[in-house]
Amino acid sequence: MMTKDQLATELKRIATTQISDITRAVKEGQKSIALNEVRDMAHRLERLADAFHPRLIPAADAADPGAQAA
Repeated sequence: MMTKDQLATELKRIATTQISDITRAVKEGQKSIALNEVRDMAHRLERLADAFHPRLIPAADAADPGAQAA
């Protein structure tokens, strides 16, 4: 389990890195790269949230491992 300080440090690192990349892409007129960076940031934040507080898998999905591959 992460401490609050570790979580804050990781959030700051993700935000700083990704926002910098997004800003650079926007300034260069690279819309697709900027959108990819936004998606990447969302994915990283989702993984961090899962590490801090894992989601429960519904019983129906747990019985069928292929159901999670969506």
